[in-house]
Parts: sequence; C-alpha cells; structure tokens
Amino acid sequence: MDLFSLAAEENGQGKLLADRMRPLTLGEYIGQEHIVGPGKLLRRAIEADQVTSILLYGPPGTGKTTLANIISRATQGAFVKLNAVDASVKDVRDVIEQARNNKDLYGRKTILFLDEVHRFNTSRQDALLPAVEQGIITFIGATTENPFHHVNGALLSRSTLFELHALTREHSLAALRRALADEERGLGQLPIEAAEEALAHIARMAGGDIRRALNALELAALTTPPDPDGVVRVTLAVAEESIRRRTVKADESTQYDVLSAFHKSVRGSSDAALFWFLYAVEKLGMDPMTFLRRLIVASSEDIGLANPQAMVQAVSAMDAYHKIGWPESKYVIAQAILFAVESPKSNAIPTAIAKVTGAFDAIGEAEVPLHLRDAHYKGAEKLGHVGYQYPHDYPGHYVEQQYLPKPLDGHCFYEATQQGMEDKIRQNQERRRNRRSAR
Repeated sequence: MDLFSLAAEENGQGKLLADRMRPLTLGEYIGQEHIVGPGKLLRRAIEADQVTSILLYGPPGTGKTTLANIISRATQGAFVKLNAVDASVKDVRDVIEQARNNKDLYGRKTILFLDEVHRFNTSRQDALLPAVEQGIITFIGATTENPFHHVNGALLSRSTLFELHALTREHSLAALRRALADEERGLGQLPIEAAEEALAHIARMAGGDIRRALNALELAALTTPPDPDGVVRVTLAVAEESIRRRTVKADESTQYDVLSAFHKSVRGSSDAALFWFLYAVEKLGMDPMTFLRRLIVASSEDIGLANPQAMVQAVSAMDAYHKIGWPESKYVIAQAILFAVESPKSNAIPTAIAKVTGAFDAIGEAEVPLHLRDAHYKGAEKLGHVGYQYPHDYPGHYVEQQYLPKPLDGHCFYEATQQGMEDKIRQNQERRRNRRSAR
C-alpha cells in the first residue's frame, strides 16, 4: 500500500490535509489574537454562544471560514452556510423563512454564514437586510474585499466588523508542525521527517496562507518516495518543488490601497513612491496611467507653485508613456516620481480651493463688480460698466482695485508658503498687502 492509500485509509475520508487540519475549536485556532485571544470580545461571544451579526474581513487564508465553522460547532442554534457566488435571492428567502419558523415555533436562533459576501449584489443584500434588522437571523459575512466598498451600508452598520490580519511565517510553521504531529487528522501516523529548512521555505513561500502551506506539505510528503528504511524525508529541495512563488492578487481593494500608498509616499519618501509604483505595475499588473494621473494631481495638490516644474515632469512622463510605451518609459516615469518627491512641498493650492468653495455658501450669489463687467459694446458706460484700471499701465504692472464680489473684498484665499519658488510669490503678496494698508 502506498502513502496515498495509507493517508486516505488512516483519515477516513481521504480529504486534503488542509481540510482535515481545519481547527474545530478556538483552542486549535491559529492567529488573530487581536480578536479571539483570551478575554477578547469575539472570543467571549463565541464561548457564550452570543455572537451577533458580524463581518469578517481579511486576506485569503487568514481563517475567516474556519472561524465561522468554529462558531457553527459552538452554537446551539441552527447554522446555515451559503456562498455568495451561487446563492440566489430565493435561497436567501428560503433561509429567512426557515429561520422565522425556528424562532417562532422552537425559540431557536439561526446563524447564516455568507462566504464571499462582496459578490452578493445589492438586490440580494437588500433581501437579507430586514431579517437582520428584525433579529430573525444572525448574519456572519466573510470577504477579502474592503466591505466599505462592497457591502450595503445599512447591512454594514448593523454588523460588527472584525478585520483579520495576514498570518505570519510563524503561524504557518505552527500549523505545519501540528499537522506532522497529529496522528488522528494529520500526518502523524506516517513515517515522515521534514527538515526545518524545508518547513521554513514552505512557510515563507505560503505568504501567511496556512491552507497553501499545508497543501504544499502534503504534496511534498505524498509524492516523495521513502528511503530504504521506509522514511519519507522532506528536504529543502523537495519543498522547493512543492510550492512556487505565489501569484499576487490585484483585487479592487488592493489596487486602491497601493495607489493610496503611492500618493502618500510622494509626499515623503522617494524609495517608497518608486517601490509602490513598480510593485503595482510589474507585480500586480496595474496600468501605469493610473499612477501618472495621480502623479499629475500630486504635482499640484502637494507641490504646486513651490516647484511648478514637477507638473512639467509629470505631464512629460505621461507623454513619453504614450509615445514609447512600457517598459521603456519606466525610466522617464521614475524620473518624474523622484523629481516630485524631492521637490519642496506646498498644499496652498488645495487650501485656497477649499476656502473659495467655502465662501460660496457665505455670500450666496456672487455679483460681478461693475468695473469688471464686459464693456465691449455700445451703452456700457450708461450702465456704469466703467472704472476698470489696466494693470499694465501702472508701475510694476499692478494696481490695487476691487476684484472679488463686494462681500468678499479683502479676503485672502491663496496664501503662498515659504517653500521653494512659492516663497517669491509670498514676498510679492506681502508687498501688495503693504501697499493696500498704506492707502
């Protein structure tokens, strides 16, 4: 009998190792100590069978489904599981009807676990909402996507959000060692010896995904012929063959997060800005145009007149991308990114815009001063559209006169900073203010 047959026979169902080793209790659960550690809210709720509607949000392989299964074993109520990929509105309504009967006839609660809730469209979420509001069902949703982007706001507000963090290599190593030692559900009854360096490699390549780590260990153990002494030795070489570098998943939430990291890095770190840009394009397959557009915005929002050349560099990089494509344009784009990060920073432009838009409500409708109105027609003087002073006729090409609507006359929206070239603008503003105050 080979190891494949022996493993199936010893474990009854011939299930995958990751399924057999799925934790059944909180005591077996690995990671997420911040939400299910001793004394934590969710742990207390599970142990007391008082779980309310919750949303479990986190990367793949972090234990969302496992946690739901633990809740299903701990509750005295009915537990129903649906997958949002193939569940219909009718499926949801059937669950709600059965839950209503359970509650009315037997006083028994119903917990509905909805996996991949981000794939549940608005109409199906709407069908679920009244039952959650009325306490007919307790809702547990699991998602890898940002729930604020994909979950009905009303449903989200009626659920407690728990964010699960990516697991570490140490968590994966603990799961691998447990599987090797467990004689009932794991590989403990098989003659397997795994080198520490092999386990470390699997844990590292799994990237915190315990299921992936266990699948790799099982593949290594069950495809390696035993030595003459009957022992299967999982070496580093075997481990390297059993697990490959994982493909990075660029879902919508990840793309938003990476783009956000890039923009924030433009404000303070050349190394980070360059890293996030290249990581997004080369590893996640994102469009360079997404980052070029954001760089152009940042050149005004975060740099502005402190260094106007940042905008020139950014627009030139976009033009280069259109003309020479990728990957050749990466050098030009990288230059524009580094130029922007190393430029003096000013947020005077967005601050001025915010002040102006804030003034709209303060004054209501803005009336154009008479001397600024169009006077290129006969009869303009009779309407009083006179008095405009042409600045180029005055020293310094500037003359003090009213430009803003009367209620806002004298207001200052744009206040130049002392950053870079904007300092010259600030000095010019000071000269004009001094001239006005001297009048």
